[in-house]
Amino acid sequence: MRENLSSQITLTRISEKYYKPENAFEYSVLTRFEKIPTHIYATMDEGSLDIAKKIAKEIREKQKIKKKFVMVLPGGRSPHTLFQRLIHIHENEKLSFKNVIVFLLYEFYPLTSATNSNLHQLQEEFLNHVDIPEKNIFYPDGFMNKNDIYDFCKKYEEKIKEVGGIDFMVLGIGLVGTIGLNSSGASTSSRTNLVLMDNTSRKESAQLFSSIENVPAGVITMGLGTIMEAKKVVLISWGESKAAIIKKTVEGPLTDAIPATCLQHHQNAEAIIDLSSAYDLTRISHPWLVTNCEWDNKLIRRAIVWLCQLTDKPILKLTNKDYSEHGLGELLAIYGSAYNVNIKIFNDIQHTITGWPGGKPNAEDSNRPERAKPYPKKIIVFSPHPDDDVISMGGTFRRLCDQHHDVHVAYQTSGNIAVGDEEVVRYCEYLKDVSDRYSIKESKIKAKAEEIIKYLRYEKSERGTLEHPDVLFMKGTIRREEARHASRYSGLKDENIHFLDLPFYETGLVKKKPLGEKDVEIVKKFLLRIKPDQIFVAGDLADPHGTHKVCLDAVLAAIDEVKNQKWMKECRVWMYRGAWAEWEMDHIEMAVPISPEELRHKRNAILKHQSQAESAPFLGDDERLFWQRAEDRNRATAETYNKLGLASYEAIEAFVQYIPIQ
Repeated sequence: MRENLSSQITLTRISEKYYKPENAFEYSVLTRFEKIPTHIYATMDEGSLDIAKKIAKEIREKQKIKKKFVMVLPGGRSPHTLFQRLIHIHENEKLSFKNVIVFLLYEFYPLTSATNSNLHQLQEEFLNHVDIPEKNIFYPDGFMNKNDIYDFCKKYEEKIKEVGGIDFMVLGIGLVGTIGLNSSGASTSSRTNLVLMDNTSRKESAQLFSSIENVPAGVITMGLGTIMEAKKVVLISWGESKAAIIKKTVEGPLTDAIPATCLQHHQNAEAIIDLSSAYDLTRISHPWLVTNCEWDNKLIRRAIVWLCQLTDKPILKLTNKDYSEHGLGELLAIYGSAYNVNIKIFNDIQHTITGWPGGKPNAEDSNRPERAKPYPKKIIVFSPHPDDDVISMGGTFRRLCDQHHDVHVAYQTSGNIAVGDEEVVRYCEYLKDVSDRYSIKESKIKAKAEEIIKYLRYEKSERGTLEHPDVLFMKGTIRREEARHASRYSGLKDENIHFLDLPFYETGLVKKKPLGEKDVEIVKKFLLRIKPDQIFVAGDLADPHGTHKVCLDAVLAAIDEVKNQKWMKECRVWMYRGAWAEWEMDHIEMAVPISPEELRHKRNAILKHQSQAESAPFLGDDERLFWQRAEDRNRATAETYNKLGLASYEAIEAFVQYIPIQ
């Protein structure tokens, strides 16, 4: 089984020239806008391995001179892969951590359960797997008396000085530029102290506490002054969700509105990031501004879309002067004139638009995204959660059904943890009322409903512990029936609705298991049963540890194992995106226009998922409801097409083709 194939998707769109310079001169030219030394890796795994090797080297050097190595570790999900690499080195290269002293960067306060603590997470993911002496692990106590916080913080700082200062500090970064959860306005001279978390940080921490309501108000954290005194600081960032803040941190001005920018003045700080996180950096997103480019169709399209937005002109109105004044003279030299480039890119983008996402039967298809034959097609829509299909491609989904294709939907996970307890109580109350109405005395259903209600209202322990099996069943059933209802509304037959319930998800906790052979085998068997002509799969890469990425990897791994079969060689795989982001214009290969009526139908299908409305535990940091996010995103894509000089549509759903890796 080939794992993590989704991490290689970015390699098809970014030349190594831009992130693996051959010498110091090239690096200097490429990074002229970067104020923190930044090293970009193709994948999170490669970046994590590099950091792990650096840490291992420093630990060994300290061991040679019989000194302690003092390290600071953050919380969150960013260091997870780094911990795995360090554990691997410990186990396979016999690296001892006995000379290591660890300080935790922060701890939530006030805590009500040890299982929700940053310390507990670090113990499970790293500390319990290496031989760091317990006496060498220092951390804030999330349960301490409020009156003791000031003295503790003072002693924490004193302990850092006592052991000789911090040798190596690993930092994650929040979506608004927090480091150590120090929020906007934090003083660069601040020391370990209690700070109140901003709303975005609390939402980011909700994964650990199941919902934002359970996230403590504050954290005891090292201040920016403490961070700046560390001898070596490594800022890590993985995934597209961090791309915007990485650009602001690395290339933007120093500002206390973004605490991470203080690292611009640290004498030994560096950022280690993957390509997804680096995507907004100038050398990756607009390489023509810093170097000569390796021009391909996608990069040319990106440059032209950028130029249109900069000049506020449609494609066909761009002039030679526009190209020359904005660093795109290379394209004039290659194509002779702005007109030639304009026509090429205009036609290229126009050919992405189709009202026939399954291919138009009996039509010439050389300039269409999808082939005409076979018709009708057998189609699988893979949906990570039981609502991603209608949220992300609900208009296309309905159109495929209306155009008489044999459409199947496969819900990869139950989505059970994303249902609020109050939803279960509501359905249990319904079951009680039904039992009473029809005089089902001593009903086992009524007794079970009463038992679940009692448990949720009065007996349920702290969040973060294993969910009760009966509650998980109820939550999974709620989501399953909502999905069935939405699929029927979109035009699907009952026998074409499939629930895969991949095992990696079924932990009863927010934390999931890694992708395994059983998950891939389930997807593979399903593919072999249907033998589709076309596949749609969620291509969200924003969160490298998220469920969407695991589900994508499961499908790609299964495709990898059947890619040489005749039916698979003729099958096309299309990736859609979720409610939060759309594919960039330079990557869109199929754009499906959605009429006002179809957009209304899509909204209604999304609304069938009642448990995922305002009360859903994981709505994220966006205040809009799912249907609002989806409509805004689809309308924005249509508006972009219109501003480029193409037809004006109500909305557009966009797709990128995935080519199986050989």
